[in-house]
Amino acid sequence: MSPVRVIHASYVDVPATAMVSPEPIKLTAMEAQWVVVPVLQHVLLYEGEDLPHFNDVLQSLSSSAATLRSFAPLAGKLVHLEGTGDVAIVCSSSDGVGFIVAESDADIHRLAGDEEHDVRVLQRLAPEVDMGELPTPVLAVQATRFEGGVAVGVTVHHGVADGWSLWTFVEAWATACRGETRAATPCFDRSLVKLPGGQELARSFLRKYAPNLPKVCSLAPLLEDHARLTRRTFTLDARNIQRLKERIVRLGEAHGAAPPSTFIAVVALAWTCFARCKPFASDDDVMVGFLADARHCLEPPVDAGYFGACLTGCIASLPARELRDEHALAAAARAVQEEVRKKTEDPMAGCNFLAPAFTVALERLMNVSGASSFRAYELADFGWGRPRRTENTRMNRDGQVALMRARDGLGVQVSVSLLEPAQMAEFKSQLLELVG
Repeated sequence: MSPVRVIHASYVDVPATAMVSPEPIKLTAMEAQWVVVPVLQHVLLYEGEDLPHFNDVLQSLSSSAATLRSFAPLAGKLVHLEGTGDVAIVCSSSDGVGFIVAESDADIHRLAGDEEHDVRVLQRLAPEVDMGELPTPVLAVQATRFEGGVAVGVTVHHGVADGWSLWTFVEAWATACRGETRAATPCFDRSLVKLPGGQELARSFLRKYAPNLPKVCSLAPLLEDHARLTRRTFTLDARNIQRLKERIVRLGEAHGAAPPSTFIAVVALAWTCFARCKPFASDDDVMVGFLADARHCLEPPVDAGYFGACLTGCIASLPARELRDEHALAAAARAVQEEVRKKTEDPMAGCNFLAPAFTVALERLMNVSGASSFRAYELADFGWGRPRRTENTRMNRDGQVALMRARDGLGVQVSVSLLEPAQMAEFKSQLLELVG
């Protein structure tokens, strides 16, 4: 029997007063590649005796449709424009967002509190959306009832939203549920993203990675057996992070190291643990890949209110032996910082972020998603408090790490996916030793 059962499905309509774009919103080159790795999913878990009745939760979530007045394109569909070869968002006043209601007899206290993920349940708490052929919905949401708790799951097409944009929507939705008015209005105008090659660059990526549109095939190098992966979440509190930064500075004194940002320090830590928990040869190059927000790096810069996927790919590499010696954290931090510097100066250098999937040894690549600055817990208060836990449910590769700010607003949540339980145990051991 499935641990999560769907009991109702409906649509939340776009308000009649919404501003709907009369023209298709064509994906940029920084978005087009996501057509073949489309799913961005997060689950928010709430528990406690002071939660509203589930029917009141549903009423609040669904009646806050006013949010769609500003986010109308999210109610539309992603389509293939055969005449031009583009992929675009098309939205009309008759569109709506899929809203799934479900129930589960799983133990939400354990789901929200255990270090190890119950993947079988968590993956079913976000709505399933078939994105294997266009047109496909852009957004769907799900509310699941538990004994003593509620889960809210969000599935959005990654070609339409990066992590910053996803949490912008969640914040607006939560604000509307609390009966408050959100000050900022999102901008979906792709013409603001000025990229060399323009729309033709986007079409070239589509021809390369999705040659059979409107059918979409996942990239073979990125496929993984989700059921075989072990996933755990660790939380670094503010003291852990401060000690980590101080240790990196101390180890890097010979290079005049400045205190690293929280993101760089945590990525350096996770990368070092990854290299030490895997049986790599000492001369093997071990890589870390991550995506950096390119909004402020482009010329002209793109306003922070831009809603879309605006990311540039970064990959740093060091021999395994350097990530295992006593100065590993400092070396890792320098390498990550240098990669950030290069992509800040030239964001187009990482525009084709899928290319490394075909050119590097993926078993030696740790992939980082999210950011230590994502305020997921703070933003997702729908009127009944911060979630007890939130997780990216698409931790679909060996060596994947997902970051967000911790629930207390000070630390960092680090979720890790590895193939072997013994390697996960060693990853945890190394992490505790390095921040101790």
